[in-house]
Amino acid sequence: MQELARIAGVSSATVSRALAGTGNLSVQTRERVRALAEELGFRPSSMARNLRTGRTGAIGVVVPLGHERTQHISDPFFMTLLGHIADNVTERGYDLLLTRVVPNDPAWLDAIVDAGRVDGVIVVGQSDQAEVLDQVAQRYAPMVVWGARIEGHHYTTVGSDNRLGGRIGAEHLLARGCRKLAFFGDPRVPEVEQRLHGFRDAIRSAGPGHVGALLPVHFVPELALTTISDYLAIAEGIDGIFAASDTIAMMTIQALADQGRAVPDDVKVIGFDDLDIARHTLPPLSSVRQDLAAGAGALVDALMRRLAGAPAEAISLQPTVTERASTSAG
Repeated sequence: MQELARIAGVSSATVSRALAGTGNLSVQTRERVRALAEELGFRPSSMARNLRTGRTGAIGVVVPLGHERTQHISDPFFMTLLGHIADNVTERGYDLLLTRVVPNDPAWLDAIVDAGRVDGVIVVGQSDQAEVLDQVAQRYAPMVVWGARIEGHHYTTVGSDNRLGGRIGAEHLLARGCRKLAFFGDPRVPEVEQRLHGFRDAIRSAGPGHVGALLPVHFVPELALTTISDYLAIAEGIDGIFAASDTIAMMTIQALADQGRAVPDDVKVIGFDDLDIARHTLPPLSSVRQDLAAGAGALVDALMRRLAGAPAEAISLQPTVTERASTSAG
């Protein structure tokens, strides 16, 4: 910059303002400095700018997998939500730094926020790390979390009303004549636990003659398929299954097909998320829809408020049921 200033016959401060488009400079001076910079191949250092402003220009997106250590972010749910987040982050002029974490050290999040590589953090899913998130949130403001709000915790969450989603999914099965239901999912995850509570709310409201069982199931497809297949081989009379994710629902349909049981004639199946893949299963999958595009936008909006020093309230999105052939009348 000093060399460019010498050639242009101006100060280094004038060069800086001309290239940044700031300050009270004449049009002629600004254009002359920019033309010389272009001619000489001068490129401002983003690292130096970041050191000067105290900003990195990057947002960290972190996926913790304490509950499911072999799960990957290639999972359709993660890929869908991360895609929407990336669009929103880049449209705000930020880069995105993606990190998948299998927590082995309770200080894993401290290491990320203290490294100075990002201006703020979006955590996708709480996994079994709610206490870690809460401790960091009490000293690090620019952080928002996708997931269920947990009473008494300090971090800002954006997510669906999972208890309502569990209830309306179970009610959908009950309304189609199902009486012996099963819930497939891992209740160690706060969002799944709330879906299970909603599922049980619906069973209780349905009255005598309606029952609901729980099968803890991995999110990893291969592990889920094995667990579900073993269960269905011994379970009797199950006529409706609520899967805590669309991926688990897909494995459920496969396990039923392997055992010669038809969906929806023998067993009706509903998933959760309503991802694009739900339309392409055989039969097409009914699912409790959470609006991931709106959720991603709300996450980034909340983080921008946090970065500006403003408060950001928790946001709960309202789920709906998308009916397809997996629960239609047989």
